[in-house]
Formats: sequence, C-alpha cells, structure tokens
Amino acid sequence: MAGENVPTVKPLHLPAGLGDLPSAWSWSRLDDVCEGVFDCPHSTPKLVDAGPLIARSQDIITGVFRAEQAVHVSEDTFRDRTSKAMPMRGDLLYSREGTYFGIAADVPADTRVCLGQRMVLIRPMACTLDFRFLRYWLNSPIMAAHIHGFRDGTVAERLNLPTIRALTVALPPLAEQRAIAHILGTLDDKIELNRRMTETLEAMARALFKSWFVDFDPVRAKAEGRGPGLPQPLADLFPARLVDSELGEIPEGWEVGMFGDVVEQVRDSENPLESPEKGFRHFSIPAFDDGQWPNQELGESIKSLKSRVPPGVVLLSKLNPEIERVWLVDVEPGGRAVCSTEFLVLAPRAPHGRSFVYCLARSPLFRRELEGLVTGTSKSHQRAQVSSILQLPVVRPAQSLLTRFEGAAEPLLARSLECRRESRTLASVRDALLPKLISGEMRVKNAQKVVERATA
Repeated sequence: MAGENVPTVKPLHLPAGLGDLPSAWSWSRLDDVCEGVFDCPHSTPKLVDAGPLIARSQDIITGVFRAEQAVHVSEDTFRDRTSKAMPMRGDLLYSREGTYFGIAADVPADTRVCLGQRMVLIRPMACTLDFRFLRYWLNSPIMAAHIHGFRDGTVAERLNLPTIRALTVALPPLAEQRAIAHILGTLDDKIELNRRMTETLEAMARALFKSWFVDFDPVRAKAEGRGPGLPQPLADLFPARLVDSELGEIPEGWEVGMFGDVVEQVRDSENPLESPEKGFRHFSIPAFDDGQWPNQELGESIKSLKSRVPPGVVLLSKLNPEIERVWLVDVEPGGRAVCSTEFLVLAPRAPHGRSFVYCLARSPLFRRELEGLVTGTSKSHQRAQVSSILQLPVVRPAQSLLTRFEGAAEPLLARSLECRRESRTLASVRDALLPKLISGEMRVKNAQKVVERATA
C-alpha cells in the first residue's frame, strides 16, 4: 500500500574476480554481522611514560598488535577514546588511513588499549562471525584489491566510516570459519614463535656486547678485585683497569677509533631495470618495517638505482635515524640482492666481525650519536650524512676479544636468521592458502594436509 515504510535494501559491493561461493556460504555487509564499527575522538592524545596503550596504524602493519612498540596515553585520554566502546578480546583494530590502511589486528587479551587517530574498532557478532576469520578476510589480497577503489583522500590514503561498514564479507558456517582461522592461525602461531625466538637470540648477543664492550663488566670486576665470572682463559684477555679517553673511561690497551675503522661502506650499485626479467631480493625501508623480510621482485618493478647487497653485510638506514633500522641480512653467495640507497651497506673490517658491527650499530650510545647527525627540516625526511656516520667515535677492543665475541655471538645471530628464513617459508604457505580458504576455492580438509607438511 502506498505510504507504507519499505525496508531499505543495503547494496552489496562484491570483490572482483571471485567465483561462486560454496553452497552453505553467503555474502553479508560488515555492519550486518557486527555489533558496531566504532570511531574515536579526533583530539590529540596525551602521551605519557606509562599507562594504557594506544593503537596506531604503524603498530599493526603485520596484522598483529605490537604492544612492545606501542606508546602510552594518560588515563583521561584513555577514558575519552573508549567512551564509544572499550576495546576487548574478540574486537579488531582496523587502520583506516595512512600508508598501512586497510589492515586488521586482534585486540590482545588482558591489555588496556584505545584507538589512535587513524583507527576504528570492529566488534563482530560472536554468534555469527568469528573475529579471527574476519581478521584474515580483511587482511586478504582479495580485500586489499577491493578497498583500493574506495579511497577518498588525495594526500593520505583513507577509508571513511560508511565505506568500512559497507565492506562485504564472505560468510561460511561458523564452524567452518573457526576451522579456517585455526589452520591459518597454526602457521601464524609458528611465525610468531619464530619472531620471539629471533628477538631472544638477538637480545642475548646484544647483552653480551653491552657487558663486554659498553659496561666493561669483566674489567670493572677485575679492577675491584672480584672475579669476572668467566672461564680463566677468557678472563685473562680483559685488562684489570680503566683509563681516561675522549669517550670517558675505557679498558687499558683498547683504542678509540672511528666507525669507519670498524666497517667498510660497500658502494656497488645496480639498476634492476636493466634486467627486467631477473628476480631480485629487494631490501627496502617498507620491507624492513614489515617484519624485516625482503620482497622478491622482478627487475622491471624496481624503478630506481639500488645498492648491491653481498653476503655478510649489515644494512644501516641513514633516513630518519631516530627510527632504528639495522638489518642483519640473509643473502647467499651468488644471490641477486639490492637495497634502497637510504641504507648504508656495511662490511666489517678485520678483525671486527659481522656480529660486532650489528650489535654496535644497535647499541644505545651509537644510536644517540647517530640521531645527533640529522640534517633536513622535514620530520619525515631527516637524514644523517654518510661521512659523519663513518666518523663517529667508537671503542675498539683487543683483537683476541673480538675473536672470542664473534665465536659466541655469531651462532646466536645465525640461528635468528634461520628462524626468519623458516618464517618466510611459512608466510608464503599462509599467503597462498589464505585467498583460497576464505573464498571457498580450497576446503579445510585439503588445507590441513598442506599445513601439516609445512610445519613438519
């Protein structure tokens, strides 16, 4: 009858390139299977040294919220930013703007976190939509291609709130959603375990470097008449007193030199466009930020001159040095590898080894000195001059101790590279399975066999 209210039919914008869904699956709009998609106040958050965390787009670029790198906000800011919805386990943090827009991450359990200015909170209906399945769907190549056409910013990439609420979700039965999430989660869990192992191994090497070459613990112990807690042949390699130098007190017999005495800058360059069909491992700034995994790319897709990356080097970024980008690269002899010219390619000068160079470049004192070299007025494009970096003063220990340190630290760092290598393989398997599973092209039973082989 004329004048009656007619229900509004919400349009579905289906992702391109997908075939028919399996018979038990359906399509839905995100806002029809969620309790809410919440924005946050746009006021500038007040940062503090301790307190609740704030989730920014750069904290979830790997699809996992990295609490260890997130910053803290005041209690007032936390209350203001959780007034619409308090993030909790089962919700998703979703980036709507910036370089890493369109990425989702779980809200970790037992963590007080609020939204940053470029974030929204997605709360799926638990009885209809598994939050882990939704995270995989939103992070899939299918959705990455789909949302590309919905950007609405000329300066910053951005998705507006109505667009996010209208995103389309493929909806298997809940039990199948959970099975798919479990299969993909098995791979992610192993990748996360490797990440933690890598951090632990590198922390062990850096702690040894700090004890021997920064705090001079064995030297101080001997100077005070205490045992250094080392095997006697090793303890005998350390002097028994400290002497004054331009860097303050250093062990007797050690020298103050320049960073350029410890490393040699490798200046070989290559234009990948001259080999358009050749494959290159591309060590770029974005690849470092995205889990320190170089991209495998054809030369035709690498548009500018790059630096060659030989085996056994360390990459040190001169761009925005307040961001620590020191890359222990994993390159095999004969491999075609290049890096951004924003990286210095550093080979250790004998008797210094790669482990010493890596730990030195990550040491707090070196980082502070490096940050003091910046030039440029733009906050996003500050750089340190190469000549100034190579002239930074450093302590040079005795050769015998450098050899012993390398023998202790190199196996730790080599194992950390093995963990990264294994994670790259697992990520490749996950990325191949992801679009097939969440589109219904591959069913759970077949995917389980693939995962069992990959994790055996």
